[in-house]
Amino acid sequence: MTPPAEPPGRLRSRPAGFIGPKSLKGLTGLSGPQYFLLAGSFLIPLGSFAVLPFMSVLLHEQLGMGLGAVGVVLAVASFVQFAGGVVGAVVAERIGLQRTMLLALLIRTAGFAGFVPGLRHSAAAVTALFLVSCGAALYLPANKAYLVHRVADERRPLLLSASGSALNAGIALGPLAAAPFVLRASAGLFTAVAVLFAAITVGHALLPVEAPDHNPEEEGVEAQHPPRHREKPFAGLPVLPFAVTVLSVYVFMFFQHYLAVYAVPRTSTEFYGLLLALYAVLLVVAQPLLSDRIARMPYPRALRLGFAALAAGMATLALGHPAALLAGALLICLGEIVLFLKNDLEALARSPRAPAVVFGHQRLAAGIGAFASGIAGGEGYGLAERSGYPGLFWAAVAVQCALLPPLLIRTLHRLRPGPTTDH
Repeated sequence: MTPPAEPPGRLRSRPAGFIGPKSLKGLTGLSGPQYFLLAGSFLIPLGSFAVLPFMSVLLHEQLGMGLGAVGVVLAVASFVQFAGGVVGAVVAERIGLQRTMLLALLIRTAGFAGFVPGLRHSAAAVTALFLVSCGAALYLPANKAYLVHRVADERRPLLLSASGSALNAGIALGPLAAAPFVLRASAGLFTAVAVLFAAITVGHALLPVEAPDHNPEEEGVEAQHPPRHREKPFAGLPVLPFAVTVLSVYVFMFFQHYLAVYAVPRTSTEFYGLLLALYAVLLVVAQPLLSDRIARMPYPRALRLGFAALAAGMATLALGHPAALLAGALLICLGEIVLFLKNDLEALARSPRAPAVVFGHQRLAAGIGAFASGIAGGEGYGLAERSGYPGLFWAAVAVQCALLPPLLIRTLHRLRPGPTTDH
């Protein structure tokens, strides 16, 4: 893989060994708002994923929507949630981070409350789903930006990885907590989630409005993060991390979307549940522990390691045996940890824009990758399954993990040659 040009002014890599539990000591000196946001990073996906994974069941089985219509609704809602991060970043620049999070949570609370009448009316359910997606698009860039606002560069990796681990823990536990109630007591579940979001909204209303960019009393942080002026939404877009994020999410979402339909017939639902639980535990535990090492790792090395882990994992899945499914999933988890965190950190380091704008760009990149994966994956998996060798699907994804990253970087270098690449 051709190494990307390193822009001036970014953090230089230092030799880094494995940083174990000592790296977690950085979490002991956080502010009250930062602790609150980390708790929210668990509770918000816990509530969201108590509902959202079951949307296809609600829309199709309870409300009678056709599967084609359900697929379109879910695809568009997912795209709005990701790509709308650009709009969320613009709103955050206009009205501030705390106010944007508050507005987003008001919208999401209304959305989850709307699922109660949505149990009887498909239009209400679809409207509620889009309110939830719009709220997520507004919330996430502002949330990450508030979490690292006026925080020194060396503390950002641990904060972002801890937030990611909390989020993944909520995602893993939400469906498990909701499974006994989602069909038998749907109205009660949706009401409970709406109440949870209302309480979280009140907590965000009590957060202090973030300090202005310029504060002469904090010269050390100010030197690292000088005042930034409002510009057009895509001004200062760091092209390489943006493009690599699109590609990372594109190949990863094949695993996210199609592992269940591949693994369950070859094992059991119990094995698949155990596999997801182990994946979530590894993600939650390993990402904070590895965050310092990933942050110090040169970007080219991180890309080689991350995509190599994804390629090896996808190729291992193609074998189809339970042990191969487990090993492949763990390799893919390693690739996700490295690529997703490093791309965000690299985008922050390379962009002259405010963090909320950077995270909005990254959400847009994720939306593009997820949308492209959804379009390609359905036909691709269907073709492999009709051939009688569904393992070929994973082999094809592994080839893409190996070939597309160097091809992408060489193409970007040709389009923007010389030391100005990606500045």
